[in-house]
Amino acid sequence: MDIASKKGYPSSTLSNFAPHPFIIDDIECNSMEGFLQSLKFDKPHIQKEVCKLVGLKAKYRGKSRNKAWKSVQKLWWLGKEYDRHGKEYQELLDKAFTSLLKNDKFRKALKSTGDSQLTHKIGVIMSQKRY
Repeated sequence: MDIASKKGYPSSTLSNFAPHPFIIDDIECNSMEGFLQSLKFDKPHIQKEVCKLVGLKAKYRGKSRNKAWKSVQKLWWLGKEYDRHGKEYQELLDKAFTSLLKNDKFRKALKSTGDSQLTHKIGVIMSQKRY
């Protein structure tokens, strides 16, 4: 099952863009996208503001920081720098998704996928359509 914001239930409900409030490290986040985009900023007060955003608003708020973090492969959370490929960064992501699992709507959608393999194809080059 491909997870994407423009697909039907439960795929769209499991998207990072979906409005699922959760709390991580006492910070309120209104979507996983808001949290992920907040990691591009090294100032905690900006991160808290970005965490409140949902969907495209969150994505576009972080877009201006893409070049900066990609050039150093570093992200930040509450004043701490993380290597984008490091174990501690993965642990932070695991912590965020564990927090998100406390959201009833998200948990219900995830449970409804059953034994489906969950994928996310955005960014993957797809083969050309044949007509």
